[in-house]
Amino acid sequence: MSEETNSTPDSAANSAAEPRAESTSPASEDAAKAIKEAQPRTFKSRKPRPKNSDGESTGGSAGAHLNPVVNDQTYGALRSEERVVMRHQIALNIDSFRAAPDEFVARPQRTYRELRPAALPFFSVIIPNYNGQRFLPTLLDALRRQSFRDFEVILADDASSDDSVAFVEQHYPEVRVLLNRRNEGFARTCNLGVAAAHGRLVVLLNNDTEPETTWLAELAKTVCANPQAAVVTSKLLLFDDRRKLHTTGDLLGLDGIPHNRGVWELDEGQYDDEPAVFSGSGGASAFRKEVWQQLGGFDEAFWMYMEDVDFGFRAQLLGWSAVFAPAARVYHHLSATGGGVMASYYVGRNTIWTIAKNMPTSLLLRNLPSILLAQVEIAVTALANIQGAAARARLRGQLAGLLGLPAQLRKRQLIQARRQMDDETFALRLSHDL
Repeated sequence: MSEETNSTPDSAANSAAEPRAESTSPASEDAAKAIKEAQPRTFKSRKPRPKNSDGESTGGSAGAHLNPVVNDQTYGALRSEERVVMRHQIALNIDSFRAAPDEFVARPQRTYRELRPAALPFFSVIIPNYNGQRFLPTLLDALRRQSFRDFEVILADDASSDDSVAFVEQHYPEVRVLLNRRNEGFARTCNLGVAAAHGRLVVLLNNDTEPETTWLAELAKTVCANPQAAVVTSKLLLFDDRRKLHTTGDLLGLDGIPHNRGVWELDEGQYDDEPAVFSGSGGASAFRKEVWQQLGGFDEAFWMYMEDVDFGFRAQLLGWSAVFAPAARVYHHLSATGGGVMASYYVGRNTIWTIAKNMPTSLLLRNLPSILLAQVEIAVTALANIQGAAARARLRGQLAGLLGLPAQLRKRQLIQARRQMDDETFALRLSHDL
């Protein structure tokens, strides 16, 4: 029997898989290659490495990684995408890494005292301040003597250049201090103070005032007796002549000009039985915080002056009222940190803006002759006294008011769309005899 007939199937397959040396044709080489590729391949089995929860290999059978950083508890808690950054930092700073001491705890357990609910004060008394250090002892001592104690005090300092802040922090530690890094104006400073307030009602109090001992108690009584009032205003009297009135609240005429009721009059109680006013003085008035937030506080574009009348106007349009608290008495230095030329400018400008923003359309058209006549009279009076700085400032203010009308008319659209009071009811709240 020949050698071929004695070969086994395996040997035949192997001989077929290996091309003969003398077979050098391209066809035979291609056939041999195809047969070899068709044979199953065998691989050495590898024992899978243990992996952590993120699918990363942790090394040997005991689960330990050769790199100790990977076994660190903090590292293990990082998300996988954060580990790429960590590895990169390790690679850049490998020479700076040191082994942690044995007593190191990656996440020490901490215990904290149980939080107790804080009782919110009834009033937050906010004192806008600009270089008023000389007045602050009188004011803050008077607040310490208040018979009503449920209140906090916030000094909102508008980047004073004197030592107001340091003085208050040293001598009146109970006062919370807010500090503007640059001068923001009275209106914005008040808004910032209200934003930080914890009280149910906010009270704005000028830094150059001295309230009587029962001032806050009387304000609280009037607030509680008048739930429809968004503003409760105090009786402001002159600091140096305490028999004379500065204001018992603001009134607004048909011509759009506001008036301090009772200004310069002797206080004989003539307004004590007339609580209804149009708005309250920003120098010593309480405001319901929810209404303040609803209206967005003072219009910061006003900067200062007339911002309280504008706020009262908008509150009236929403159906709220303003009342006078005759027994809440405060003594006031006149324009101690303002007034003069500055007041003339801002009152001239902001009066025009207040009318443009808020006056209902039918009343604006009905009273337009009175409104225009009032502005012309102011301008004529200023021109007659053109040599005076205050007169020139009033004219500049009127001009700025006219130039700023486009922005105020855009605000008017929102204000008039939100109104809750009809024109005729609102007309009754204007003063017809001014």
